[in-house]
Amino acid sequence: MTTPSIRSRVVVIGGGILGVSTAVHLVRSGADVTLLTEGELASGASGRSLSWLNTAGLRSPEYHALRQLGIDRYRTLAARSDVSAFLRFDGGLTWAPDGESFASILDHERSIGYDAQWVTASNVAEWTPGVDPAALAAEGAIFNPGEGWVDLPSLIAFLAAEFTARGGRLVTGAGRAVVLVEDGRAVGALTADGRRFGGDAVLLATGPDVPAQVAEHGITIEDGSPTALLVWTKPVETELKAVLNTPNVAVRPTPSGALALDSAWSEEALIVGDDGSVTVPDGVVDRLLEEASRVLAGNPALALDGFGIGGKPIPGDGDPVLGELEQLSGYFVAFTHSGATLGLIAGELLAREILTGEKSPLLDTFRPARFSGALV
Repeated sequence: MTTPSIRSRVVVIGGGILGVSTAVHLVRSGADVTLLTEGELASGASGRSLSWLNTAGLRSPEYHALRQLGIDRYRTLAARSDVSAFLRFDGGLTWAPDGESFASILDHERSIGYDAQWVTASNVAEWTPGVDPAALAAEGAIFNPGEGWVDLPSLIAFLAAEFTARGGRLVTGAGRAVVLVEDGRAVGALTADGRRFGGDAVLLATGPDVPAQVAEHGITIEDGSPTALLVWTKPVETELKAVLNTPNVAVRPTPSGALALDSAWSEEALIVGDDGSVTVPDGVVDRLLEEASRVLAGNPALALDGFGIGGKPIPGDGDPVLGELEQLSGYFVAFTHSGATLGLIAGELLAREILTGEKSPLLDTFRPARFSGALV
């Protein structure tokens, strides 16, 4: 059964995975959609994301369930032969820092039915080749066979091609676009060069800029977005296929045979000026390359190919912010740290809410109203 649409024209602001995914789901349902991007597609946070597909660790039941659905949608997509270069399910391996234990996390994951295997230095190669056994914690590590990774720029290009083929209007290089509000409702968007795009609803999916943009309308969304660093190596010979989440470096394969790297300590080392400029202290990138080499079998020399710096979208309470602003009719937002894992399912659920006005109970925990204390 198809629910009739109450909104036929939609403007989506943001060329990352959340914006593009929602735009595709909207045009699949027959909506008239305009997608506006400040620069090129994937030029923001989606272009510098580790993009680990998982729901590992300790999370609320609601968040875990939503992430599981996110992985399910990727599983469906992965059945297509034309996405295998940029979407893989080869598992994820993680271990605890010195002095800590992940035994309780293993017990929790198993208790909720999340596939988790305990591996040690003696058998890690059987589960995930390409890892140096000497790098593992003495107690061992958790291997989650159902996890994977996606190269978001490749996925976004893939979805954008469908979007335009179905008649969606893609406007890149539009500069900072603002949501137009009249009489308490969103009526479209205005680009930096003065172009106006009308709509019955607007989705704002501009990553770490979302809180500041809604604040212009007097609405609060708590923001915990840090400045982050993602490093890309040149292609390297390695058997690694899984994602590694280790105490000093996270490592993810890429479609080109290179590796993507990040870490908490390198993020904290960045120097952010009052004017927003970012300085990477000497030695940070070299150390990140060294830490990655240390966890790989054979400890290969890793050469820098490039890096990306910018805001990492994280709501103040850590949970996603998805749905309509209760103060402004037709004004929807998408703001989450788990953009990669939630990218497909969030776009699906938001598109349905935008078009029909029917709220999905899957998003009730994550609505922006929680920051104002309003009822959802």
